[in-house]
Amino acid sequence: MNGDRNQGFTKAGRARRIGLLTVLISLVYLLYIARLAVIQSGLWPAYGSVLTEHAVRQRQEGIVLDSGRGRITDRNGTVLAGQQIYALAAFPDGSDREIDGGASSKLAKLAELLHTDIGTLSGWLAAIKEPELWHKPGMRTPAALSEELVKDIKALNVKGILVVPYSIRYDESRPGIHAIGYISQNPEQIAELYASELASGKIKLSDRVGGEGLERSLDKLLRGIGPTVLYRSQIHEPAGSASREIRLKQPDNPFYPLEVTTTLDLELQQLIEEYAERAGLKEGAVVVLEADSADIAAIVSKPEFNPYHIMEGGRETVNHALQPVAPGSVFKLVTAAAALESGVIEPKETFRCNGEYGRYGLSCWLPGGHGELTLTEALAQSCNVAFAALSERLSAGKLSAAARQLGLGRRIGWYSEKGNGVLKGPLRPLAEEAEGRIFASEAETSADSGIVAQTAIGQRDAAVTPLQAANLVVSLLQGGRVLAPRLVKEIRYANGQTMMSFPLQDSPSPAGRISASTASTLLKGMEAVMDHGTGRTIGQAGSWRLAGKSGTAQAYLNGKEVNHQWFAGYGPIHSPRYAIAVLAKSRPKNSANQAAQIFHGVMKVIADQEKKLPRRS
Repeated sequence: MNGDRNQGFTKAGRARRIGLLTVLISLVYLLYIARLAVIQSGLWPAYGSVLTEHAVRQRQEGIVLDSGRGRITDRNGTVLAGQQIYALAAFPDGSDREIDGGASSKLAKLAELLHTDIGTLSGWLAAIKEPELWHKPGMRTPAALSEELVKDIKALNVKGILVVPYSIRYDESRPGIHAIGYISQNPEQIAELYASELASGKIKLSDRVGGEGLERSLDKLLRGIGPTVLYRSQIHEPAGSASREIRLKQPDNPFYPLEVTTTLDLELQQLIEEYAERAGLKEGAVVVLEADSADIAAIVSKPEFNPYHIMEGGRETVNHALQPVAPGSVFKLVTAAAALESGVIEPKETFRCNGEYGRYGLSCWLPGGHGELTLTEALAQSCNVAFAALSERLSAGKLSAAARQLGLGRRIGWYSEKGNGVLKGPLRPLAEEAEGRIFASEAETSADSGIVAQTAIGQRDAAVTPLQAANLVVSLLQGGRVLAPRLVKEIRYANGQTMMSFPLQDSPSPAGRISASTASTLLKGMEAVMDHGTGRTIGQAGSWRLAGKSGTAQAYLNGKEVNHQWFAGYGPIHSPRYAIAVLAKSRPKNSANQAAQIFHGVMKVIADQEKKLPRRS
């Protein structure tokens, strides 16, 4: 009983203490509110100057001049993403900007400099409610000002008008480069890749992130550490007066933003883009690799896309250079390699082609056939009958092994298991690259020689990317050594120090490599194609003699038969400089090989450029 009473007294005492503590905290809180009210009224002189300095009531109006995202350049330092320009900025000054008297003549002169009329300019200035940059009609990015124009505008000294450095992500006058990609708002991607940063408030769901290409694969490196903002601070002082001051807020870190140097040559890239457009390439790709390094000098995908306006579904952003399709007769190089490496063909052996193979529904493209053919001539004439006969001597495993030895059926682009302190994982710049395929199922194929035969001529199961096709040619030129195509050379800090290098890299196969003699035999076959075979009409580009192999693969689009047309080759023959693969997708059945014509045209473009310029580094 006493215990119960004591327990009750204890509970009552605890309740009283909690009540007193609550009252005390409330009084302290009220005292702070009262003190703050006195301070804000300006009646506490000891704090007047401090509060004016820190802005008792401060409103900021600003323009983000640079998001802080890292730049991407070509091999020569030309900017591909993140170009710095000079732009015209206007702040909404209200009564501060007079539009009569001397100011009116200044605005008239400014309008003249901007190639607009004073009515348009004055209307724009009167309408803006927040800081804005001057745009040409219909353009999404601010108008770039020349150095001479910058001087003239500064000399006018119009109130509320400034010339500012501004970073535009992409050149709006040209289509995007698929390998570079684009940035966009993608809340789902942010939630997936930046969960911890999102939770800590370092990133918002509305932020822009890389959508495709290097912008996506290097996003964590490119993001930077914060924007550069030009803002006007409006300060209301205790006495009731107001002052305005334009300030610049930017990250104070000498290492950011980063700069990514690619292997691309922008001039060459643009020339090839323009040529492919003139040649009528609607869907497909052109890949240009350096023959001695497998560096990607140019990589063009069609259809083109606008990085500032991605269509619903984003189909135009697909990089067809990295997506596999049936290679047609280009794959006969692999079949020939498998036969030579397996020893199932004698050097001087011939095949008999009468136009029909008699099995698997296979026939030759030439009515009546080619007659007696060596392996080299079978390549030159792209004889289906000869290669079907050759496939009967090969197992699916041997054909698959040769393909992998030449870099097919697997991702071939430069890759590192180690990233760095920021990435904390593997690094693959060509993140969208697909593996391709040799057989859908080797076990199933082993019991069906027809699948092997059809795959051996580049139909049925085989699927190759244009990047793999171009790199196959490089591998032959390297005597069987497979290099990993490189898109990025290095990443540097803002102060010029190297953050990360991307050295040349081999991409060996567990199946080993083909021999130098096999590679030499295949190159001779590619030369014969252009000398007197199926490519004889395109064997010369300017002063360059060319070698290569064409391909046509049957496919279906919306129930209608179409052709995927290919050409892979190199030039010049005696001192190979470039390996090129061209894919023209979904072409009309029985139409001329557009890829072969584009290969020839691209080689001519490069040969003409090489006359004007020293060899690119």
